[in-house]
Amino acid sequence: MHTKLLMRWSALFLGVLGAAASFMPQEILIRYGTAPSGAGVLLVQILGSLYLGFAILNWMARDILIGGIYARPVALGNFLHFAVVALTLWKAIGGGTFRGSQIIAGAIVYSVFALWFGLVLFGHPSKE
Repeated sequence: MHTKLLMRWSALFLGVLGAAASFMPQEILIRYGTAPSGAGVLLVQILGSLYLGFAILNWMARDILIGGIYARPVALGNFLHFAVVALTLWKAIGGGTFRGSQIIAGAIVYSVFALWFGLVLFGHPSKE
């Protein structure tokens, strides 16, 4: 499975989320109905730094053969991240906690990345 496109798209996606969470935490909290308190702002900024870390990891690994035993920690970390967030978002949607179109779109995007990284993690690598 070819992974250059996957790594580039996931780096871009996570980089955008990370930059937004790092530089606009108050706006994000207000958008989702939470008062921008000190602890909430700090947690969103910390989350942003985690997303930026994953983004740079994926960007730097974009040309590496990934899949099977090759770069397994990169594939496993990404798969776990995207799968857990996708399941969490779908659970929130199913439970009625969130119903917005942005949350549904996020759940779909995260699910696609989770499936794609799952195919990479458990599939056979191929050179492009």
